[in-house]
This record gives sequence, C-alpha cells and structure tokens, in this order.
Amino acid sequence: MKKIICKKTYDTETATLLHKYTYGEFGSPDGYEESLYQTEDGLFFLYTNGGAQSKYTKEDITRMGAEKKKAWLNAHA
Repeated sequence: MKKIICKKTYDTETATLLHKYTYGEFGSPDGYEESLYQTEDGLFFLYTNGGAQSKYTKEDITRMGAEKKKAWLNAHA
C-alpha cells in the first residue's frame, strides 16, 4: 500500500518492515494486523488492516514519530 501524508510518501513495497503484530487468526472478522515500517528517509509508519469487526476495518497507513514508535514496540514486544 502507498499513501502520501504531508507531501511524504509512505509505501509498504519500498520501506523496511521492522515488526509485525497479529491479533486473531487469518480470516477472523475481529482479527487484525499492525506492521511497523521505516522508509529510506528514516521515517516510521504503521500499516494496519483487519476484518470487518476489527478496529481496522480497512487498510491504512499512519505516520509515527520516534516516541510513538518506541511505545508501540514496547507494547508489542
């Protein structure tokens, strides 16, 4: 997935996957995944996607600062 936020491009195809968290089983309506990526420019973003009854009902990309990245990694270690 690719998304432009504040004139910066965040692309799961070209960024480096740092960590992935999965909740539930594949195909479960309440299951979801969160994947932390880093761009070539050193920016961090979270790719999210999930089932129809999950907290991520559609795929999306959210940019993350260093502090939010650290907190997310600590919560999903």
